[in-house]
Amino acid sequence: MTTSQITKVQLTELLSSWKQGKITAEELQNWMITHYDPPEVVIGQGEAEWTQEAMNIVMNEYEIAKIAKFRLDNAQYAIDFVNCTEANFNQTKHLFIQDGFTD
Repeated sequence: MTTSQITKVQLTELLSSWKQGKITAEELQNWMITHYDPPEVVIGQGEAEWTQEAMNIVMNEYEIAKIAKFRLDNAQYAIDFVNCTEANFNQTKHLFIQDGFTD
């Protein structure tokens, strides 16, 4: 089994590409499905614990949510959550979970 790594910069660039219309929601989800498998992937190595947790939450949500529920207009919430600080972790998590997807 090969272990690969996903960096904060890589994830932020992917989310920004989606926000800017450079990739579709389907392409975003396909990337998550292809690259995100926690036992085989190191997420955010060297980053703070809250950053690693945020990255895992964002990737997991975009991997499992129905594409029709993705909210491009609130893609910035995912980017902000990945780039959160310890002080604003809960606030950025709440915004991403509550407003990053339609119900």
